[in-house]
Amino acid sequence: MKKDVVISMKEQMEATPIAHLVQLANQFGSSIYFEMDEKHVNAKSIMGMMSLMLTSGATVTVIAEGEDEEKAINALSDFLTA
Repeated sequence: MKKDVVISMKEQMEATPIAHLVQLANQFGSSIYFEMDEKHVNAKSIMGMMSLMLTSGATVTVIAEGEDEEKAINALSDFLTA
């Protein structure tokens, strides 16, 4: 399952919000990846997620595969657009 999400946070996501995003991703059993600018990273990896440089207005593709993939994508999308 894939979903494109336009990030609508006030500023660039720094260490603390990225850590919260990774913690959220780790709550799900599904494999979760983010794709952006030809990078494909594991959403459960703090180092991978920090490499994306997520900023407001950017589009990221959230990919989840597993038993709770829909819940995972919805939760991560909500986080990125809060």
